[in-house]
Amino acid sequence: MKKLIFLSIISCCLYAENLKISVAPVNNEIYKKECGSCHFAYPAGLLPSNAWNKMMENLSNHFGDDASVGEETFRTLSKYLNDNSAEKNMNFKRSKKIVESLAPNEIPDAISTMPYIKRKHKEIRKDLITQKEVKGLFNCTACHKNAQKGVFSDEDVDIPNYGKWDKK
Repeated sequence: MKKLIFLSIISCCLYAENLKISVAPVNNEIYKKECGSCHFAYPAGLLPSNAWNKMMENLSNHFGDDASVGEETFRTLSKYLNDNSAEKNMNFKRSKKIVESLAPNEIPDAISTMPYIKRKHKEIRKDLITQKEVKGLFNCTACHKNAQKGVFSDEDVDIPNYGKWDKK
């Protein structure tokens, strides 16, 4: 009986380890409200500060939409994104790998165009990524069921019309 309990505890710990937070979850209500009203409020640790700054400077043409905000909100969002950007969150696995995948002074245009993100998704068939339920790599929550908690592990991926991600 002790052996069974021990194995159960070990199994739970291993499963929990696989679902650990790999990027700091969003903890700013203004950011959640302003950005999350149109799309998933991406964790700031998914982009370096230079990319966030570039994006914030062009809110009037934010991927084809006008996402302009007032001056005070702009300052609040910019500060939050810079203070929590990938290079400031190197203690989180994904943020660290994102920073390490970029060339010096590289400024990505989007999360989905970064080398690390492209590499992590290269084994997934294109039709699964472009299907209407997913739309593209920009739609993290379509497959990463705990993305809002900062969990981006393979074990937590459930692709629409495919199921749980298994590299086998």
